[in-house]
Amino acid sequence: MIEEFGNNKLSGGLNVFQFVAYLIATSLYAAGFAECIGVLIGSSLPSLGNKAIGAGVVILFALVNIVSSKLVGRAESAIVAIETVILIALLCADASKADFSRLTQEGSSQGLGLITGATLLYVTYQGIGLVTTASGNMANPKRELPRAMYSALIIVAIIYVLVSTLVITVLPLSEIEANAGHVLANLGQAVAGQVGFVVVAGAAILATASAVNATVFAASNIGFDVAEKKEISHFLTKVVWRNGSVSLLVSAACVVLLVIFFPLSAVGQMTSLAFLIVYGAVSWGHLRVRSKTGAKRWPLIAATVINALLFIALLVDAITSGEPMTWITLIVLLILSFVFEAIFRDHEAKHSTNGVSEKPSSKSHD
Repeated sequence: MIEEFGNNKLSGGLNVFQFVAYLIATSLYAAGFAECIGVLIGSSLPSLGNKAIGAGVVILFALVNIVSSKLVGRAESAIVAIETVILIALLCADASKADFSRLTQEGSSQGLGLITGATLLYVTYQGIGLVTTASGNMANPKRELPRAMYSALIIVAIIYVLVSTLVITVLPLSEIEANAGHVLANLGQAVAGQVGFVVVAGAAILATASAVNATVFAASNIGFDVAEKKEISHFLTKVVWRNGSVSLLVSAACVVLLVIFFPLSAVGQMTSLAFLIVYGAVSWGHLRVRSKTGAKRWPLIAATVINALLFIALLVDAITSGEPMTWITLIVLLILSFVFEAIFRDHEAKHSTNGVSEKPSSKSHD
């Protein structure tokens, strides 16, 4: 953000809020992991059990991050490989049962509902942004980063289209609506009975675990970077043990608190709203410096406008749905990010004037 908006309170506040957005996203995946565990065992877990499982998976992957950043990558590769095999098998098995005439059936449609659904789906693509947080761990970021982002976007888009098409063409709409939280597991059951249900539910557990792993890593890196730029306390850059920075510990603790105090539906909307703000700001900022990057104007303008419109649509839905905790908390966190940044910068400026300075530290990597 500094390169786009300059080293000021605006860029600092946006960076702090981006850190908060990744913390919210991690709590979403942790809560989803707990929900998937409940689906697999065939009964709804008590609220306390859900929260304990969600908090536990965050702590587990925080420890993985502490042990080794390379272990994070290896764990991701293993999980993604297993998920991919399961999805390919599911696609092949379901293709024979698909009734493609359902794609042309008429039904009621609501424009606002379609837009709201798109905004909630938006968060599933925020993983593209996670790739950039790992650039410091790449041997050749200039070459590897674009390849990783474009290949991930293409692969994810193809898988989403294929899987969602099979869901619609295999399962009745009534069943999809009734089992929205675990519709893929029902798709597996339609093909291979209880074995298919268990396998696909297991894949969902792996997917949410993978997301927790990746976003804990990303959030801690963003917190470290923001602290290193002295937009929040430089103390977050201190290394506790091996690869574990204070930023990682603080990130994990904040995520655990979010898991404990917010339900899955709330953090889902909060995450989508937060990333619509973050990526809208990134597109707007890129527009300001496009002469340096060589980017075309129209895609950046389109991205900024689309993010703004989707944010407004989802915010209206959140306000009218009768769940004020979601949007009020998000707006409060956004405001507090800028308030905190303003107070912190003023405090740092006074210390600098008085001749007080901090000795910078660097983050260790495996």
